Amino acid sequence: MRSHQFNQLIASMAPTTNQPSKMLYRIMRKPCPSPFFELQVKTILARISLRYFQVIPPPHLMRGLEFYISATLIAEKLPPRNNCVVLLLEKLTDLLALASDDQPMLYKKRKSLALMFDGISIQSEMNLDDPDDLVLAYTQSMMGFLLFKPNPQSIGMIGLGGGSLAKFCYRHLPQSVISVAEIDRKVIDLRDQFFVPRDDERFNVACVDGAEFVRGAHGEFDVLLVDGFDNDGQPAQLCSHRFYQDCHQALAPDGLMVVNLLGGDLWQTEIYVDRMRSSFGDSVITINALDSLNMIAFAAKGDAMKLDRDILQKRMLQLTTLHPLILRATAQRILAEQRAINLRQ
Repeated sequence: MRSHQFNQLIASMAPTTNQPSKMLYRIMRKPCPSPFFELQVKTILARISLRYFQVIPPPHLMRGLEFYISATLIAEKLPPRNNCVVLLLEKLTDLLALASDDQPMLYKKRKSLALMFDGISIQSEMNLDDPDDLVLAYTQSMMGFLLFKPNPQSIGMIGLGGGSLAKFCYRHLPQSVISVAEIDRKVIDLRDQFFVPRDDERFNVACVDGAEFVRGAHGEFDVLLVDGFDNDGQPAQLCSHRFYQDCHQALAPDGLMVVNLLGGDLWQTEIYVDRMRSSFGDSVITINALDSLNMIAFAAKGDAMKLDRDILQKRMLQLTTLHPLILRATAQRILAEQRAINLRQ
């Protein structure tokens, strides 16, 4: 890798190093590197920078690069050696070059296939041995809606990505009709790579803006899953007052909306949650996603979340038997948040 390529790599990382939630996708469900491991990576990067590129990145960029390299070495089960670090830097440079063309990218590891947009953050990840498995922990947290709506007849989804949530619901909720809105045709064209089901009488993927998708729906969905992102995070049209009002309108009586929020910017996240409350009132609960900085918001129309604690615990036990999810932890977080809300009232 030449010096100017390395400089471009560092410059390209600048917008994302202040968003640790994106970087944490790289080690989702992976052990954190030990201090000694991180020290080895830091030493190698400093040596490479001086010997090969005649430059040491600014401290905040170097920290982001160290985190990325350490996490990727762990994910790929590679040792913290000079040749491995150079190999990952070369691969990252290639990914960033592709990202400059604004094309979705496939990143294949030993046992998984990931969808990326910017060469750094993983948007979706598939277990090659079990394509319907939910690899990223935030998707498991979003499935917490089953505690409140265990048998939804109609599910709407905004954002297809690699189809993790769509595939899981299609497989495990055979009574549900699933409608997915994905704005990017290039993402939809990758559906076969991720084994997303073909359209049929109970599954459909439409190339449409999620905001338009809900604007045209009236009392249609028992559950609405919002997981739409672009390179800059959450698109403005998917987190506006108007959007959440349209989502409320699109839900059936006692319907439930679930939203994946990036938790790196807590101030901005609170703004989005306040907008939800302007449409859903006090029936909004937020929990931290399992093993990540993402925040998951549950917003109910009607009394969907006003269930007795004993009922929720009974459902939790049933669902952990029926579905291979970590629903117990999600349920415990939801119950804890409900208790906190009750104490504040």
